[in-house]
Amino acid sequence: MLTRDQILAAPDLKTEAVSVPEWGGEVLLRMMTASERDDFEAKLFTGEGDKRRVNQTNFRARLCAICLVDEKGERMFKVEDVELLGRKSATALERVFEVAQRINGLGEKAVDEAKKD
Repeated sequence: MLTRDQILAAPDLKTEAVSVPEWGGEVLLRMMTASERDDFEAKLFTGEGDKRRVNQTNFRARLCAICLVDEKGERMFKVEDVELLGRKSATALERVFEVAQRINGLGEKAVDEAKKD
């Protein structure tokens, strides 16, 4: 059986480099941590009960801001940077978003499941 230390030391956050010609190079994306994913999913909706709606405001930029990391695996963007990131090229951000979505197991099916909950 795995020990606590082995679990905590396991390098389980996959990264992937993505070429973004519009930005002049490559960026590195990291899988979300469990805490980051919980926070991302909690902000997927606004309102309560019958007034609960999917929050699509800067949806792509929010996911990309969580997943874009530097060479040390540290996040490059803060929550307050999401609006600025959302002002970047839709084509470039979509390219990054698609990889962030894939490495995190997110997609229409996952969003549909979250809506049901």
